[in-house]
Amino acid sequence: MDDGSDKVIIVEGTSDKRKVKPIIRESVEIICTNGTISFNRMDELIDQLSNRDVYILVDADEAGEKLRKQFKREFPDAEHLYIDRAYREVATSPSNHLASLLLSANIDIHTEFLEKRMNL
Repeated sequence: MDDGSDKVIIVEGTSDKRKVKPIIRESVEIICTNGTISFNRMDELIDQLSNRDVYILVDADEAGEKLRKQFKREFPDAEHLYIDRAYREVATSPSNHLASLLLSANIDIHTEFLEKRMNL
């Protein structure tokens, strides 16, 4: 499922992917774990994502933190992006918050999302 990009963002669900995808300008693969990840799937990801920049963007809740710990073990070089705890979920975070988070990780974004103060 490699789309040829060097960067990969791992999110929990498809609603997270739908929220993040339009903000990003460059070619970035977004992988959904659907909340949990099996050992087999983790092994596939380790093989698939070696030599790529991996970013972890999960919800600020117990399930997200559990997933984040798993990725810290398996992908020690991955960059972890943290949404503000007040928003709890990636999918419900304001677009401008996500845009500034992605920009701070050197991911090219559509800058109009930085100006928007509404939750799209």
